Amino acid sequence: MKRIVILLSGRGSNMQAIVEACAAEGWPAKVVAVVSNKAEAAGLAWAAQRGIATAVVDHRGQPDRETYDAELARVIDGFAPDLLVLAGFMRILSASFVRHYEGRLLNVHPSLLPAFPGLHTHRRAIEQGCKLAGATVHFVTAELDHGPIVAQAAVPVLPGDDEASLSARVLEREHVIYPLAVRWFVEDRLVLAEGRVSHRDGVPQHLF
Repeated sequence: MKRIVILLSGRGSNMQAIVEACAAEGWPAKVVAVVSNKAEAAGLAWAAQRGIATAVVDHRGQPDRETYDAELARVIDGFAPDLLVLAGFMRILSASFVRHYEGRLLNVHPSLLPAFPGLHTHRRAIEQGCKLAGATVHFVTAELDHGPIVAQAAVPVLPGDDEASLSARVLEREHVIYPLAVRWFVEDRLVLAEGRVSHRDGVPQHLF
């Protein structure tokens, strides 16, 4: 039984999608904890109501990123995770933190990486005249919003789209591909080698 810890900073809609899919589909895994850098994060209350352990590691007052990340890792490791999932965790993680969880740290980013890393992805896609936008699940590396791609989903950029409408459509796809990618991991169906991800069953994993 794989142990999953989820990190978030807000409402955690992707966290909710993962928790619900895990229960409904009977994964060989359990979300054992939800950790946030903000005590007021709405996702903590949602998790606690479902009997999931929660913890807060507040970044405010910490002298530097390395010190914060060391404390964050200490708390996370107390739950002995096999997989660490970023679900709207609004912190840039240090290289030492990423190395500590190398090969077992997933993130979802609201663009078709490597396009539009960083913030304001939907605005930038619209401004650049993109015909497609989307989301990417990837293993985390020390380089921001890079790393071996596990799955991607594309949505059309429609005439009249603004950031809010495009974001909502992309988020719907995130709620599909993120739980799917996590399920593949806990079922040992992913192979990570030489900076690329393949699937033991040969299932197409790149576009949905």
